[in-house]
Amino acid sequence: MSDLFKSEPVPPLAEALRPRTLLDVIGQTHLLGEGKPLRLAFESKKLHSMILWGPPGVGKTTIARLTADAFGCEFIALSAVLSGVKDIRDAVQLAEQNLSLGKKTILFVDEIHRFNKSQQDALLPYVESGLVTFIGATTENPSFEVNSALLSRAQVYVLNSLSEEELRMLLNRARETVYPHLVFEESAIDALVGYADGDARRLLNLLEQTETASRVAQAETITGEFVQNALTLNARRFDKGGEYFYDQISALHKSVRGSNPDAALYWLCRMLDGGADPRYLARRIIRMAWEDIGLADPRAMQIVNDAAETYERLGSPEGELALGEAVIYLAVAPKSNAGYMAYNQAMAFVKGDKTREVPLHLRNAPTKLMKELGYGHAYRYAHDEPEAYAAGERYFPEGLSQNWYRPTDRGMEGKIAEKLAHLRELDRQARKKS
Repeated sequence: MSDLFKSEPVPPLAEALRPRTLLDVIGQTHLLGEGKPLRLAFESKKLHSMILWGPPGVGKTTIARLTADAFGCEFIALSAVLSGVKDIRDAVQLAEQNLSLGKKTILFVDEIHRFNKSQQDALLPYVESGLVTFIGATTENPSFEVNSALLSRAQVYVLNSLSEEELRMLLNRARETVYPHLVFEESAIDALVGYADGDARRLLNLLEQTETASRVAQAETITGEFVQNALTLNARRFDKGGEYFYDQISALHKSVRGSNPDAALYWLCRMLDGGADPRYLARRIIRMAWEDIGLADPRAMQIVNDAAETYERLGSPEGELALGEAVIYLAVAPKSNAGYMAYNQAMAFVKGDKTREVPLHLRNAPTKLMKELGYGHAYRYAHDEPEAYAAGERYFPEGLSQNWYRPTDRGMEGKIAEKLAHLRELDRQARKKS
């Protein structure tokens, strides 16, 4: 009975297969390969603070632990989700004890982007003094999430998702060392690698679930159908509000701007499949219409607004079709950012300009006094003029003349450009006569 209580818990497969040396690491060859930055740092024996930035399951914690082993340092790990300033102080005290024993300390902070400014600031004195070597891990862009003072004291290394080939290597290692009794058909390997989505930890968790399901079903051959039926397979990696979220929004917008309807539809579906709020996507699609199509096709604005309203009426998943068709329309529509550029230039000018008086002839004159002061005097009512246009009239403040809106020759804007050119010619003729 006593042996029962002393039994150790079985570690997860991801922990059991965690690399013990640098050569065991699968992936990140751009950092760990021969002559690459992190490999050179290990070989030079020069320890330095660093931030490891990359998606989940690509080896950030593993590299941090291997660094401690390689340099003979004590390893203190904190989770920014669970830790606070008190935990940092406790870690510092332990580092001081280690130093008194002649040992250096690596302080590893997982999800460093979850620490607020004061918590990050609390690390600074000890990183600066060299009491601890700081290693932070983050899935978010450190440029936005890590204080500049801390960022300047650490080298940032970008880690990549594992390729399909690398995931297959990892799966084969697990099969050979832990699950040699199982036979995997190629379709099963394809399914596991596909759903791992570049995440090594996720792959090993799926593999572990597969092995458990195989024992229950007494199956020794794993097929693709078995994997599909036995596992709860989550959506592709998608971080609402995080780096991947904004990367995919950017890809959607640029695919629309680049007039590629298939790519635009792909990114829209990726985001919908990943759990993005369709209402948020609808707002972004409306913005795309105004920014990148503009007056080249005024119908685009109506279509995207109708699509957003359709989604509100139908909800998911029926309403998402309207968003998909709106994205296709925007992608194939003629493109113009002339209105967008004109607005930005005008706003920038006004913000930096002085306050200019409204010309008298453009002012409102609702009272007798205002009329006596010349408000509205000599104003020419456009509808009474030939072509309903007061040729030669001035509408800018005195001494100011600008040409921000420059329509393109694409779509409806081509017609607008022709009309404006005609009106400018009427202005030139009128002013020549005067």
